[in-house]
Amino acid sequence: MKKALALFSRKKACRPFKDYYAQWIHALNSTLLPLLRRAMLSSSPSNLSTHVEMVHHHFQAYYEALDLAASNDVAQLLYPEWRNSLEKPFLWLGDFHPYLFTNLLRSFLDDGDDDDDDGDHEVGETCSFCDTPWQILMAWKNPSETLMARIEQIECALRLMVPALVARVRNAQLGLFDRVATDWGLFQGKREGAKAVIGKAVMGQMDEMLGVFLDANRLRKSVLAEIIGETNVYQAGSVS
Repeated sequence: MKKALALFSRKKACRPFKDYYAQWIHALNSTLLPLLRRAMLSSSPSNLSTHVEMVHHHFQAYYEALDLAASNDVAQLLYPEWRNSLEKPFLWLGDFHPYLFTNLLRSFLDDGDDDDDDGDHEVGETCSFCDTPWQILMAWKNPSETLMARIEQIECALRLMVPALVARVRNAQLGLFDRVATDWGLFQGKREGAKAVIGKAVMGQMDEMLGVFLDANRLRKSVLAEIIGETNVYQAGSVS
């Protein structure tokens, strides 16, 4: 299937998205995240807020670039062979599954519960076994009811929207098979005629898959933005 999609792509991308991704992930790991970690250890919430926003903007720019690349050639993104072995298990419709964001958030909440018996700390002090400020240590203890309710709302929305997108992918694939099977007999095995049938069917499927891909990206962007919006600056810094 992926070979067929690549064969009948509308046009080849001027710049493979894997090149953009390599630069994007390098900037994230070598510049933005180290700056964020240093800001988390500082005593200035405003400084931390700035770096959280920088990381969030970096992700938003990534998804905008992903949309643009998909509009040009969705095949290179639906089956990203250039992703590394650690990323591939978490991919869904070309990029990270939105459940990954909520599961990561839940993991911090669970860690906060596990730390309840670690003892009390005074405001402004660091823990005895590390250099982590008190605000970071306490970020996930006793999360607000508003945050917990919003997480449940996000997860509820995902339980509705993810299966709907999966169903659209399945229907697009079934439609491809139906169109090829219906028209195949008209050409009685003639190579050029068969190629035209497959090409037309694949192009139709690509239109639908592009729509699904863009909707999946909107869902990913929305979940990420809502998590950043609902968490406080120390929580958001931890998630980032």
